[in-house]
Amino acid sequence: MNDIRRSILWVVFGFSMVLLWDQWQVYNGNKATFFPTPAPASSAAKTTDSPAATPKAADGSVPATSAAGAPANVDAVPAAAAPRTLHTISTDVLKLVIDSQGAAVVRAELLKHDARTPPPKGQPVEPLVLLETDKNYAAQSGLVGNGMPNHTTPMTLTTPATTLADGQDRLELRFESPVLGGVKLVKTYTLQRGAYDIAVRHEVINQGAAAIEPQLYLQLVRDGSIAGSATPFYSTFTGPVVYSSTAKYQKVEFTDIDKGKATFEKSASDGYVAMVQHYFASAWLLADGSRDNYVDRVTVNQTHRYRTGAITPMATVAPGASGAFDARLFLGPQDEKLLERMAPGLELVKDYGWLTILAKPLYWLLEKIHGFVGNWGWAIVLLVVLIKAAFYWLNATAYRSMAKMKAINPRIMEMRERLKSNPQQMQQEMMKIYREEKVNPLGGCFPIMVQIPVFIALYWVLLSSVEMRNAPWVGWIVDLSTPDPFYILPFVMALTTVVQTALNPTPPDPMQAKLMWYMPLIFSVMFFFFPAGLVLYWITNNVLTIAQQAYINHSMGVPFQFNLPWSKK
Repeated sequence: MNDIRRSILWVVFGFSMVLLWDQWQVYNGNKATFFPTPAPASSAAKTTDSPAATPKAADGSVPATSAAGAPANVDAVPAAAAPRTLHTISTDVLKLVIDSQGAAVVRAELLKHDARTPPPKGQPVEPLVLLETDKNYAAQSGLVGNGMPNHTTPMTLTTPATTLADGQDRLELRFESPVLGGVKLVKTYTLQRGAYDIAVRHEVINQGAAAIEPQLYLQLVRDGSIAGSATPFYSTFTGPVVYSSTAKYQKVEFTDIDKGKATFEKSASDGYVAMVQHYFASAWLLADGSRDNYVDRVTVNQTHRYRTGAITPMATVAPGASGAFDARLFLGPQDEKLLERMAPGLELVKDYGWLTILAKPLYWLLEKIHGFVGNWGWAIVLLVVLIKAAFYWLNATAYRSMAKMKAINPRIMEMRERLKSNPQQMQQEMMKIYREEKVNPLGGCFPIMVQIPVFIALYWVLLSSVEMRNAPWVGWIVDLSTPDPFYILPFVMALTTVVQTALNPTPPDPMQAKLMWYMPLIFSVMFFFFPAGLVLYWITNNVLTIAQQAYINHSMGVPFQFNLPWSKK
């Protein structure tokens, strides 16, 4: 039995070292040694929607659907030669650049969020850029069908104002396309003061001789660069998302799209499509009604771009009449309270994973504490104190079991030394001592394991909350979302981990005793790269654990001593 446990522990230790080395290679800009990322499939193996491969209609426009049913030609050139203008639009929270080609949003700056973490003290905010041409990241829309106005069609801005003036709460921008195939598309953006969601109205005017049944597509396109965490030991999701009330929240990995294994709800009657990255997101929020969702990759001029979108039918438009469809475009931070008010399920873009059921109430409590203390660092400390208080009696059970183990540990060590040549008798004597002293060797494990999901959920709350970004705590900690610049918190974390380990009883098995020291030290090294907020949370938890464990040991008459590795032979 001891050999089996020893082997398992060595396997766990070895695999942990492999993962650490692999992530360290990636962190330093090298290819992963053991788990390399699959190379993208060659463009020849993919269906490409390049301008040369896509036939054009008689009037020179580009067909807006591919063989897969999704709008094609994401990177198509304009159908007709026309002056191309980039219109800059500003509110108090957003600065947008809208391209006259298709009236697509090709750049979005978040004026209240600094791109630098942490931002230099005393300098003005450098707005964070969400949508940008460097990432081929844009919000597009248009009509499906040959000759219909789409996101490659030149459009004209017909409203003069492009900046939200002081005292003004609403800014409206109207773009009009030329008549193509007897159809004119009018796209109207309405921006509100303080709002990250933009009302987008698509009006289809039928100037032809026959009735039409237009279909509208709304899509987000971007490259596969990963935005967010810059540390080697944790990462957050970046990529397309599809949500509906029936299938709920569905993430689609870029690698699954490359392999043709992307799974998501193809048809829905509500919800949204989105592109998600650490702390921020873009999303098309659709009105209730049937639609077809799509998530795919297109290759244009050997450049890969990913897109997620939806196609929705509009009502039949008679000759001389018009029809309209309303949607909203969200471009902003993953502020949970803001997202909850905006649309059902939109708060899920702040992804807590499978522990959402625990993470959401923890965030609610953290936000309430912050409202009281006004500092996110102290809010983290107080939240951990409350959690530890809630689990006090459960922890006490575990620590009492550990204290009993520590009290009988000298007897166990003496017996092991005396019977080291007779493993079978050693095992029998050990079980006898456990029965006599009424000690369960696993008694300290279960109470602690029950709490693990709660602390993992809190970990994801702190990792995912945009409120931690550029949030100061005290002194040198000016950004809880980035590592401690002087490594003071990680050093304290390592010290508290060593103290906590030293307070635990030394395992009888020498190999287990060594691993008991190796593993905490290895994970302490990982915390040198973690955000300061996460390290602060673990330090608080460690200090409270040490205090409670020392108190229980004292109350049970167990001497306060450290079981250091060099103090035992």
